[in-house]
Amino acid sequence: MKKEQDSNVTEFVLLGLSSSWELQLFLFLLFLFFYIAIVLGNLLIVVTVQAHAHLLQSPMYYFLGHLSFIDLCLSCVTVPKMLGDFLQQGKSISFSGCLAQIYFLHFLGASEMFLLTVMAYDRYVAICNPLRYLTVMNPQLCLWLVLACWCGGFIHSIMQVILVIQLPFCGPNELDNFYCDVPQVIKLACMDTYVVEVLVIANSGLLSLVCFLVLLFSYAIILITLRTHFCQGQNKVLSTCASHLTVVSLIFVPCVFIYLRPFCSFSVDKIFSLFYTVITPMLNPLIYTLRNTDMKTAMKKLRIKPCGIPLPC
Repeated sequence: MKKEQDSNVTEFVLLGLSSSWELQLFLFLLFLFFYIAIVLGNLLIVVTVQAHAHLLQSPMYYFLGHLSFIDLCLSCVTVPKMLGDFLQQGKSISFSGCLAQIYFLHFLGASEMFLLTVMAYDRYVAICNPLRYLTVMNPQLCLWLVLACWCGGFIHSIMQVILVIQLPFCGPNELDNFYCDVPQVIKLACMDTYVVEVLVIANSGLLSLVCFLVLLFSYAIILITLRTHFCQGQNKVLSTCASHLTVVSLIFVPCVFIYLRPFCSFSVDKIFSLFYTVITPMLNPLIYTLRNTDMKTAMKKLRIKPCGIPLPC
């Protein structure tokens, strides 16, 4: 459809999580704690992996370091803005700021989805073909896989921005969320958006669903292999797979729910959005390190100086 008039909306109003001032103060303190936990937890994993050569040379921890870096960046896309909005009555974001949020949210989110798929492949090779694991998952392949994840996220996010930037906005400008995302923004366009909605579902929705199904299939093969072939350290492998599946579920289930359906609003949409923008980045460090002896040992060594003198607690 040809635009009959230029977009005259220069900003969007964010309705946020609550309109109650008292509740907003409580939410500010709560999510401030969450944000500090996200930054410190993921930064600790990145530093730990980078500081220990044996972890950096291990494909699983190499990918984990990149995952924590993505989670650290992803939280910075929405949480700081949300914290600032909790302390003021009027919540708004400029049109360009909205596009920037959409771009970085989908860039980092899609990169994380691709990276989780790569991590599932890494576990598949390690468990189902252990004798050739280090040969297959060599440093060059790991680097190329990570670069492919970033490139895939970039292409996906550019497509989302192109779909939104061509739309005319000349009417309502209220977004019933705490950040800008494609489903809510498209609904405000003053034109028939059916084709755009279908394209977004085919892009974001199918991307989430296909990656989720591939991950479930990979871990199903891993569990079948563990069941039919008893191996030493089976409990450790099961623990690792359980951690990965927990992260996968927390990310993909909300994304499939939001993007793989017609763009209509539900009261639980904001809750599902919180899972992949706040909750998952906060829980990932705990999920991946709580029962991981290698990571806990490496983190303890960070408290020791090169000269061997323990650092103060």
